[in-house]
Amino acid sequence: MYLMKDITRDGDPILRARAKKVAFPLSDKDKQLAHDLMEYLVVSQDEEENKKYHLRPGVGLAAPQVGVSECMAAVLVPGPDDTILFKEVLVNPVIISNSVQDAALSEGEGCLSVDNDVEGYVVRHDRVTIRYQNLEGETKKVRLKNYPAIVCQHEIDHLNGILFYDHINKKTPFKMDPEGILID
Repeated sequence: MYLMKDITRDGDPILRARAKKVAFPLSDKDKQLAHDLMEYLVVSQDEEENKKYHLRPGVGLAAPQVGVSECMAAVLVPGPDDTILFKEVLVNPVIISNSVQDAALSEGEGCLSVDNDVEGYVVRHDRVTIRYQNLEGETKKVRLKNYPAIVCQHEIDHLNGILFYDHINKKTPFKMDPEGILID
């Protein structure tokens, strides 16, 4: 199981590299990677387990964040009353369409690989359609909006060498299109 010491930190060149496409069928190593990425998210969102292992809670974890330059990311977005809004390991994901409307998290974004708080709105698309492969190699397409869409955009950015703070306006970090949506 991944621990915080296993998370690649900002400044490591792997976080700024474009990850390599994953080939199918998945190797045993890639199957284990997918399992371990999702396991971190599940354990980190469980309050007791989180404390036991001293983890920072996460809703997404991309392979480059554990030192593997491959196009794979796990996403686990919790909803109200112990529901799950979206849970999937995305292999070779690509955003194929997006809304014009912007969205940002009102409290800003964080990242397991970035230890410092970076203030400002991380302006993203409110709705996206993502094409990806599941662990069996089947091509899937999913439409997401609001928080799950933001989480997936954050993780896909990791696969392209982009960090969340790259999206923050340096001169006016809390500026956003008046038509945009702030998500609490």
